[in-house]
Amino acid sequence: MTGRFGGKVAVVTGAAQGIGRTVAERLFAEGAEVVLVDRAELVHEVSGGLISGGRKAHGVTADLEHHAGAEEAMTEAVERHGGIDVVVNGVGGTIWAKPYQHYPPEQIEAEVRRSLFPTLWSCRAALPHLIAQGGGTIVNISSVATRGINRVPYAAAKGGVNAITTALALEAAPHGVRVVATAPGGTDAPPRRVPRGPGAQDDQERAWYQQVVDQTVGSSLLKRYGTLAEQAAAIAFLASDEASYITGSVLPVAGGDVG
Repeated sequence: MTGRFGGKVAVVTGAAQGIGRTVAERLFAEGAEVVLVDRAELVHEVSGGLISGGRKAHGVTADLEHHAGAEEAMTEAVERHGGIDVVVNGVGGTIWAKPYQHYPPEQIEAEVRRSLFPTLWSCRAALPHLIAQGGGTIVNISSVATRGINRVPYAAAKGGVNAITTALALEAAPHGVRVVATAPGGTDAPPRRVPRGPGAQDDQERAWYQQVVDQTVGSSLLKRYGTLAEQAAAIAFLASDEASYITGSVLPVAGGDVG
């Protein structure tokens, strides 16, 4: 599908690692001018490796848990490329895994800040630009963990991402803007170079995390984790003109687990 995004400008958030990075690389390979956004400086190393036929990707460091960071990132993309056609909101991810009664209040708030607000702010920052140019596509990355164990705050945040997707699609459609989402299941990825949190620290925390893994695999009809390429393929499809009659939908990409 080389050239599917030729002439388009795509902003991918959470692009330093994982699904976000793989999506950015795929959209770039398919012809997009790509702006990679992340709060980790690693994003500049990743963007610096994307060069093809005179095209270069552009990295932006921004903290998308705050509106100012999202606004700065979208403004920089518009000023650099003249507009935005696609926004992929990939910031998020479980920080801790434990039964809800073991979460202290500060961890609950941190989970919601990490996995809800970056999408909320990035949609708000990008939408005026998309409306002004008469169209575009927002792809939010949610999760099937809205029905999952040991991640209630994260599940709540991703439920919010689903609500953003369906509600904003109604408002944005008259302006030619599509809003869609994928809901990934468990996904194999290399070890994170910038961790989200401290990770499991003792036998109990490791056991709680293993319960998440077991439930994730058990809920998948295919009984396995997905790959980064499988997640990126679904996101790229929804972002492309091939999905021009799809909006307001959340597509599970989880081996049959619908969340």
